[in-house]
Amino acid sequence: MPSRREIGYDEGRELVGAVADKLEADGLGAAVAVVDAHGELVAFLRTDGCPLPSIKISMAKAFTAARERKESRAVGDAARAEDFPLTNFGELGYVGWGGGVPLVVDDEVIGAIGVSGLPEEDDMKLARWAAGTVR
Repeated sequence: MPSRREIGYDEGRELVGAVADKLEADGLGAAVAVVDAHGELVAFLRTDGCPLPSIKISMAKAFTAARERKESRAVGDAARAEDFPLTNFGELGYVGWGGGVPLVVDDEVIGAIGVSGLPEEDDMKLARWAAGTVR
């Protein structure tokens, strides 16, 4: 059986570092969480100026994206379209805001990244950019 690719601390640290560089260049504050394929935290960063609620929200976005294998916004959109509370997914930690993006390598979700603290569209854009750098 082939070994499964997993995201680890070193790669997670590189991802949060790359996002931190972009945030710093723009003078913005946010939280960035990288989780493994099960949604468990691998690496985390809170930059100066980050709104405090964004700490847990970034982790929840990443958790949702990893567990559902799709962007957190897509999970929220589906729940809103069906008037189906996110709690009905069986995980109290789910959120439906944009900014949680799966990390996919060779069609396999190896983890997810969550960004929170910016306007939702900017959280999504930054998380998608970071996810796109994973090889």
